[in-house]
Amino acid sequence: MAALVVDGLGLWLGLIPGPAPFGLTVGAAILGGSVIVIALAMSATPRDLPARARESISEERPRLATVLKWLATVPATMGRGVRGAMRLARREPLRSLGGAIAWWGFDIATLWACFHAFGGTPAAGVIVLAYFVGMLGNLLPLPGGIGGVEGGMIGAFAAFGVNGGLALVAVLAYRGFAFWLPMVPGLIAYLTLRRTIRREGEATPSPAS
Repeated sequence: MAALVVDGLGLWLGLIPGPAPFGLTVGAAILGGSVIVIALAMSATPRDLPARARESISEERPRLATVLKWLATVPATMGRGVRGAMRLARREPLRSLGGAIAWWGFDIATLWACFHAFGGTPAAGVIVLAYFVGMLGNLLPLPGGIGGVEGGMIGAFAAFGVNGGLALVAVLAYRGFAFWLPMVPGLIAYLTLRRTIRREGEATPSPAS
């Protein structure tokens, strides 16, 4: 979200080289800033908010009390997650924040390399912003999340004026390296782990024996 704010405003203000369509740059910055503000506000949510919400309704209306408790669980859970992330960032800033920045950076570098391999490289600011805008496609309720990120990135690059054919092959190649290719060893590791756990379970004597 911070990258959306910095990169979006930087492109729009001309501080970062690259085209700057208002809807993508300022719109992305507003979205990123709003999410940051909401997350920080959620961090102030009381831990016992669901219990408070249920207790605020009389026992004569148990259904309403149950609904309010369920609704209060959302901000309470998000607040707990945000507070946990902030504690981790304070306790281990290099491993948490540094690791996150390195992960995003190398993933975006893979996308840049795929553009470079097919003979065209958009401005760095465009690649970063289109990357994060495309990642919002993970929020779409698609089967297996297939197509959301790819479509979002290709659409974002097209809005920035990048050649559609170049964006298509570069994004699909990037997704092949970053998402689909790792699924093969991941599936093998998952099946191997299941067999290991099953063998360990069979070797562990039961309490009765």
